[in-house]
Amino acid sequence: MASKIFCFATLTLLFLLTLLALQANAGTICDSTPYPAYCKAVLPKQLAEVHDFGRFSVQKSLIQSRKFSNLVNFYLGGKSSLSERTTRALGDCQFLSQLNVDYLTKSNKFVTKAGNTLSDSEADDAQTLLSAIITNQQTCLEGLMTTASDLSIKNGLFGPLSDDSKLHSLSLALFTKGWVHKKNAPITWDFQGWHPGFRNGRLPLRMSKRLRAIFNSVRGRRGRRNPNDNDDENEDGVLINDIVVVSKDGSGNFTTINDAVAAAPINSNGTDGYHLIYIKEGVYEEYVSIPINQPYLMMIGAGINRTIITGNRSAGDGWTTFNSATFAVVAPGFVAVNITFRNAAGPSKFQAVAMRSGADMSTFYSCSFEGYQDTLYTHSLRQFYRECDIYGTIDFILGNAAVVLQKCNIYPRLPLPGQFNPITAQGRTDPNQNTGISIHNCTIKAANDLAPSVGTVKTYLGRPWREYSRTVVMQSYLDSLIDPAGWSEWDGDFALNTLYYAEYDNSGTGSDTSNRVTWPGFHVINATDAANFTVANFLQGNDWVPQTGVPYIRGLIATDKKGKVIDTGN
Repeated sequence: MASKIFCFATLTLLFLLTLLALQANAGTICDSTPYPAYCKAVLPKQLAEVHDFGRFSVQKSLIQSRKFSNLVNFYLGGKSSLSERTTRALGDCQFLSQLNVDYLTKSNKFVTKAGNTLSDSEADDAQTLLSAIITNQQTCLEGLMTTASDLSIKNGLFGPLSDDSKLHSLSLALFTKGWVHKKNAPITWDFQGWHPGFRNGRLPLRMSKRLRAIFNSVRGRRGRRNPNDNDDENEDGVLINDIVVVSKDGSGNFTTINDAVAAAPINSNGTDGYHLIYIKEGVYEEYVSIPINQPYLMMIGAGINRTIITGNRSAGDGWTTFNSATFAVVAPGFVAVNITFRNAAGPSKFQAVAMRSGADMSTFYSCSFEGYQDTLYTHSLRQFYRECDIYGTIDFILGNAAVVLQKCNIYPRLPLPGQFNPITAQGRTDPNQNTGISIHNCTIKAANDLAPSVGTVKTYLGRPWREYSRTVVMQSYLDSLIDPAGWSEWDGDFALNTLYYAEYDNSGTGSDTSNRVTWPGFHVINATDAANFTVANFLQGNDWVPQTGVPYIRGLIATDKKGKVIDTGN
């Protein structure tokens, strides 16, 4: 009997010691967060597991986000007395704060699940949302900083913005520490010609016979049926539940893209397939914005430079960078194919966005993005671009999404006299954000207007917009326009120690790394490190890209000892 009591007491003691080992006080936890002093002031003064502190912080973030949204709405209530520039900046903040409430509501559901574990996909979803919340705060702040007047609003919002940004950073840090357990990414080698879900040079759209007939008719398909077409709903392919047609001449269902978007389904879960908007050839002078409650839209145009969506809003004309976009989307699961997105403001108008995407799991295939400064704003969440053309001058690929550009053509253009071309400006502000720009198997060469001036206009792969800027260029062709230094400073030594810039296995005259910058944050990496920035590992793309029907390479491209791409002939 005594031995049983002893054993029970021993087991109880071991359990208590194990429980105490899992627990820590707020001070210990806070030392590993970006803002230790703020963290210690916020978290409860008690022993707890990191998961408990994480739940507390996320719930507090949600409460504060609602308060900030209400504060912005209060200031907008007096907009009759505000300048137009301030009203636009507040409008951005209102839009972004509402997104934050939505993202934090979803994140809170993840952390309040029973137990302290999440699947890898759930953990990545939540980390992605928490990363985007910080980005949204920063974007709101940037817009307000462009307003020179209305100091009372600035003073009233800057304090809450600063405090809430620290709180959201704390929530992300605690979530990452408690729920995200990243292992070394596996190196996956792919062979040229490996295109999952893609056959015969086109999207394998799966439709009923009625929808297939409609789609072929609006594309102008005539004559004998192609035996490769997917007429049968049971065949593999991208599921389409409905088709509407936009045509400027009135021959379709709508004459404007905005009308087609307004009529699209609300809160679709995607299980019934995409709502397809086919946009016939023409120049559409519209500003299009697809809200978060219209997910799983697919837009297909007649081809690059045949279906063109264009606008000319710019910072030079009083718009914030965020709301200068010709086309903007935050709806999850968005897919665009065969469309040109253009901002025609010109190089003298400063920031002028052609496309802004804050849409999670958004995909762009065979599209063109045309502008000058800030052409393609990959704002937040997870995005994939395949076989796209991107034109611009200063920082023309920017933002803080987790984004992979694969097999794209990147064309720096001729800037204004005295300017230079940094291609990317990645905006990661927090070390726990799972964001960055990955340029994989792309071609970087001068646009026609820049080609004669390559020797006099400097072009760089990027510069650090924010402190933890992260950009990787791998297995890409870099033409002679790339300056031997490779990368440019933003402002003196800002971020040179904290950024992460890397190159791997590139080719072309501009790929020589022997004279690259010597910053602590720059690296020439190996395959093990490069594998972290592939579609499969950086975007978890194997979980969602195949359903779009867009071709992609999961991992690194297999090459022989001479660097020649191995082609299996598939």
